[in-house]
Amino acid sequence: MAKATKKQALGRGLSALLKDPENDIKTAEDKNADKVVGNIVELELDVIEVNPFQPRTSFNEETLRELATSIRELGVIQPITVRKLDFNKYQLVSGERRFRASKLVGLETIPAYIRIANDQESLEMALVENIQRKDLDPIEIALSYQRLMDEINLTQEQLSDRVGKKRSTISNYLRLLKLDPIIQTGMRDGFVSMGHGRALINIDDTSQQLDIYEKVIEDSLSVRDTEALVRDLQQGKSSTKKKASANPPQELSKPFQKAQQNFSEYFGAKVNVKVQKKGNGNIVIPFSSEEDFKRLKKLISGE
Repeated sequence: MAKATKKQALGRGLSALLKDPENDIKTAEDKNADKVVGNIVELELDVIEVNPFQPRTSFNEETLRELATSIRELGVIQPITVRKLDFNKYQLVSGERRFRASKLVGLETIPAYIRIANDQESLEMALVENIQRKDLDPIEIALSYQRLMDEINLTQEQLSDRVGKKRSTISNYLRLLKLDPIIQTGMRDGFVSMGHGRALINIDDTSQQLDIYEKVIEDSLSVRDTEALVRDLQQGKSSTKKKASANPPQELSKPFQKAQQNFSEYFGAKVNVKVQKKGNGNIVIPFSSEEDFKRLKKLISGE
């Protein structure tokens, strides 16, 4: 306990050093830089801004509240990492969940490692560190790989060395980005797994991709069943047609037609309602871009 108190006091002392205009540290060669860079410093939350390079685009509210409860009881155990932007101004490199949770419980400061990095280094640090996390969904990982390749001009081989993954593994993730956006969203939301996505990517026709995706959801098909369905489709077996049409959608009744029209008007997109003989069905809302998806999300959640 004494060691922790001493360490925390040291962090506060370094924080005071950073607030002194005469000791403004801008490079690793500046006076007192060795006392700050790489050390744990208690930083005020309101001098830290979120990282625009953050690859994670969604945060589970329930797990965020659980983390907030833990922080309220035990404090922030693992420091966040920030980079210095200007005098007493910092930007997150990693640890946004800890940053958000700390704000939720009303903390004023947070322990942080300070780095001095340019935009490209910050992007690379944020992406590589986030890729190593175990709670990213397959699409988030794929997008992070793609950003590293595009924005830092890495080949798949170079990326393999940076993140410590086999080139074939990286290639499998990147191929997921060729899936229809509806299927990508289903994967992010946990309706289908990466294995399902890898099976569906072998279908070139988007409409056929979506047809089988809907069947996977409706019938709770396993990855092996999905692979067999895709294989039958590719081989042109009649059994595939029978399976695919075993539970065809019914012609919409007037109430469903009216509801479909209302949905389309509300979301500003052509919503497709499908109803099966058993009375079950699904509603498909297409989106054209990430911004369009965010717009639809707000309409659905009422935010």
